Amino acid sequence: MPVITNIADLKAQYKRRAPKMFYDYCESGSWTEQTFRDNVDDFADLRLRQRVAVDMANRTTASQMIGQDVTMPVALAPVGLTGMQCADGEIKAARAAEAFGVPFTLSTMSIGSIEDVAAATTKPFWFQLYVMKDRGFINELIDRAKAAKCSALVLTLDLQLLGQRHKDLKNGMTAPPRLTIPNILNIMTKPRWALGMLGAKERGFGNLKTYPDAGSNMASLMKWIGSQFELSLTWDDVDWIKKRWGGPLIIKGVLDVEDAKNAVSAGADAIVVSNHGGRQLDGALSSIRVLPDIVDAVGDKIEVHMDSGIRSGQDVLKALALGAKGTYIGRSYIYGLGADGQAGVTKALEVIHKELETTMGLCGATRIDQLNREKLYIPQGFRGRWE
Repeated sequence: MPVITNIADLKAQYKRRAPKMFYDYCESGSWTEQTFRDNVDDFADLRLRQRVAVDMANRTTASQMIGQDVTMPVALAPVGLTGMQCADGEIKAARAAEAFGVPFTLSTMSIGSIEDVAAATTKPFWFQLYVMKDRGFINELIDRAKAAKCSALVLTLDLQLLGQRHKDLKNGMTAPPRLTIPNILNIMTKPRWALGMLGAKERGFGNLKTYPDAGSNMASLMKWIGSQFELSLTWDDVDWIKKRWGGPLIIKGVLDVEDAKNAVSAGADAIVVSNHGGRQLDGALSSIRVLPDIVDAVGDKIEVHMDSGIRSGQDVLKALALGAKGTYIGRSYIYGLGADGQAGVTKALEVIHKELETTMGLCGATRIDQLNREKLYIPQGFRGRWE
């Protein structure tokens, strides 16, 4: 591995090692990818307020997310097909998160199953749930998450319809990849990935393969998945899932103040201000731009978290200074995973932690709870002047 000093270094290494199909799956958004780009670019509009002659000793990034102690308020976000970025990717990412002291969130659409990750770790992780038409399937997933002692359920609400991602369609993206001539030629240039996959514990959707109605082969499974996203989802369904789960509930995919208020009324423990990494509604505002309005509206009633666009510890600090109590990284840790497996995820966390801790000191803060809007220069109109 070359010397890694930032997340962009991991991304470059990841691009060299991952098959094009799965690199494109990670590094893309829907339609024109405007929101995908804005998620990252809008962080640059926020500038940091430097302070000097402040005691910067004994800095700590330790905090809590939904009452759980964390080394820093950064969780690993749920990412589908993580086990296609690197063999046994979910297990490696979960182990790295556990060792570092931050939450790992397993996606419903993971390659490694709930049981695989639970068997490979010693501390509870979070499980992300999609609302599907088959309530029996949801019941089964919740029961499996309970049996695995998952400590929080992350309910994603912004995938009733699947946003079109042009690269996935053009690449014919599947898991595992179809052995077409272009795919075979590309995989031949990725020997490290291919050798790892030969010994992988799982190469299909681990949480779905035992479900009878999903079919016995990849074609039938993909068809079943496409038919299952719940178009008629309402807040009544959220209430049912909360009662069925009975533990800490995090609602992910909130971009609107009214939806944030509805989440409070539904009794959620936290919300994640998120546009699904720009992979759903293209043309939506970036998460960082809408975060202040949502914090102002409900931040005293519910824990507000944020994801989409975080590529550095400075991005984490900016989100926390705007009122978020926690943040999530998806692509940033996937870059590390694809670059160097578990060690790469650890490196991504180390990079973000060092950037966060150093920037805190230079802004005159020694604790996470000292981060507020006074640490930022916020341009006029940052929230937007929309009719």
